[in-house]
Amino acid sequence: MANSALRSRNFVLLVLGQVTSLLGNLSLRFALSMYILEATGSATLFSGLLALSMVPTILLSPFGGMLADRADRRKVMVALDALSGLLVLLAGLALPLGNGIPAIAALLFALSVLAAFESPTVQACVPQMLAGEALLRGNAIVSQVQAVASLVTPFLGGLFYAAFGLRPVFAAAVLCLLLTALLECFLRLAPPEAAEGPRGLRAIIQEDLQASFRFLVREEPDILRLLLLAALASLFVTGTAVVGLPYLVRTALGLSAELYGLAESALGVAAVLGGALVAALAKRLRVTLSAVRSWEQEKSSPSHEMLVAICRLYHISSDYLLGLSNVDPAYEQRKRISAFSQKELDMLRDYEKYLLWRQR
Repeated sequence: MANSALRSRNFVLLVLGQVTSLLGNLSLRFALSMYILEATGSATLFSGLLALSMVPTILLSPFGGMLADRADRRKVMVALDALSGLLVLLAGLALPLGNGIPAIAALLFALSVLAAFESPTVQACVPQMLAGEALLRGNAIVSQVQAVASLVTPFLGGLFYAAFGLRPVFAAAVLCLLLTALLECFLRLAPPEAAEGPRGLRAIIQEDLQASFRFLVREEPDILRLLLLAALASLFVTGTAVVGLPYLVRTALGLSAELYGLAESALGVAAVLGGALVAALAKRLRVTLSAVRSWEQEKSSPSHEMLVAICRLYHISSDYLLGLSNVDPAYEQRKRISAFSQKELDMLRDYEKYLLWRQR
C-alpha cells in the first residue's frame, strides 16, 4: 500500500519537480558565489550579499506557511517557479550590461523571497498526497532528494562555471525552473478548505502567529529549545563555514572553482556518512537511531549492558570509553604484539591452539 502511494502520479511529479528545481537553483547559487568572489575578492561583500539573501527567507517563511494552508498549492508552486525562471532570465540578460554585482544582489534577494513561500508549500503538499507509513517514507524521500542535491550541485556548479562561464549556468537554471513549473502544472491537488466566516488579513496573521507561539512556548518547549540550539550552531559554525571556506579556497589559496565544488561536495558526503555510521551503530547495538542520538546529545545515558556491548564492539575498556583513562587497551595490545617477531607470533598461536585443545 505504501509503495503504491509513493508511485502515485502526484508524488512522482512532485519529486521530479524538486529534483529539477534544486539542481537549477543550487547550482546557480554556487556559481554566483564564485563569480562574486572572483569579481570583488572581498570576503566582506561576499558575506554581506549572502546575509542579504537569507533575510527574506527568515522573515517571510511564517507567511509562506500561512499561504500554503489557504491557497491552491499547485497554482502557488507553478507561479513561484515560473517567476523564479523569469527573474533568472532577466538577471542573466542584465549581466553583459555591466551591472553584474547589483543584478546578482537583486536576484539573490528576489529568489530568497520566493523561496520563503515555496518551501512551506512543497512541504505541505506531501501530507496532502500521502498518509500513514507512506507519509513517513515520502518525507524521507523528499529529504533525501534535498540532501543529494546539496552534494551534487556544488561540484556541477563549479564544473560548469569553470568550463563555460556564468551565462550558460544562468541558461541551465532557467530551463530547470521552467521545467519544474511545467511538471507542477500536471499535479492534481484538492482545493483548500474554505475559511469559516469572513476574516481580514491582519486577523489571519495574528491568529496563526499566536497559535505558533503557543505551540512552541507552552505545548512543545523542547522543540523551541532545539530550534534555538540549531540557530546558535548556525550562527557560530555554519556562517563561518559558508563564508570562510569559499574565501579561503578561492581567494587565499587561489584554487579553481571545480576544486572548491569538490570540497563542498566532500563536506556533504562526510555529513551523510556520519549519519549512516550512526545508523549502522544503532543497528549493531539493536537500539533505535533516536537512542544513539540521545546519547550523543547527553540527553540520556546507555545502560550497563549497552556500555559492555559498545566496549566489545570497539575492543576498548569501559574506563577509556567513559574518559576515565587515556590508555587504549587495543593500542597497548598492538604495541606489545609488535615487539615479537613473526616466528615468535606463530609459536604463540600454536601454543594457544594447544591450550584450547587441552581444555576440550
